[in-house]
Amino acid sequence: MIPLLAYRDNTCDPKKCTMKKLERAGMVKIFSRLTHVPRSSLILDPTAEQALSPADKERTRTITALDCSWAVLDTSIVRNWRFRRALPFLLAANPVNFGKPFKLTSIEAMAAGLCILGEEEQAREILGKVSWGIRFIELNQEPLDAYAQAIDSTDVIKIQGEFF
Repeated sequence: MIPLLAYRDNTCDPKKCTMKKLERAGMVKIFSRLTHVPRSSLILDPTAEQALSPADKERTRTITALDCSWAVLDTSIVRNWRFRRALPFLLAANPVNFGKPFKLTSIEAMAAGLCILGEEEQAREILGKVSWGIRFIELNQEPLDAYAQAIDSTDVIKIQGEFF
């Protein structure tokens, strides 16, 4: 089981926030300042130059989702992290962006990261906290299984081409 963290800037409705639901369930620790996130944490960052792969498992002590508006995020702070990874092609299952590629909620991003790192049971557990959560795995089962079998980031990018 990989400990889950989130940076949350309070730009979304706390009643609909997937990270707040996980926090209430004791499944994630939320930070309100990006500088408080441990520097050793894997940051799920769509602007990262390297894709997440199973090769990152040994280095992963915690996973951090950036639960914020990317329009207002100071990306210069994020770029200073050494352990940032982008997720490969996946479809959103959330009601707002259903079926849209790369439009994942924070809970979907965390679940995808967990699946790629071989922690599908933990991914299913967190997705169980939202009514539509398990649909994310169902919608993306084939690519998630393929990414989880990849050797490294380069392999993930090659596999992504089969689904994108």
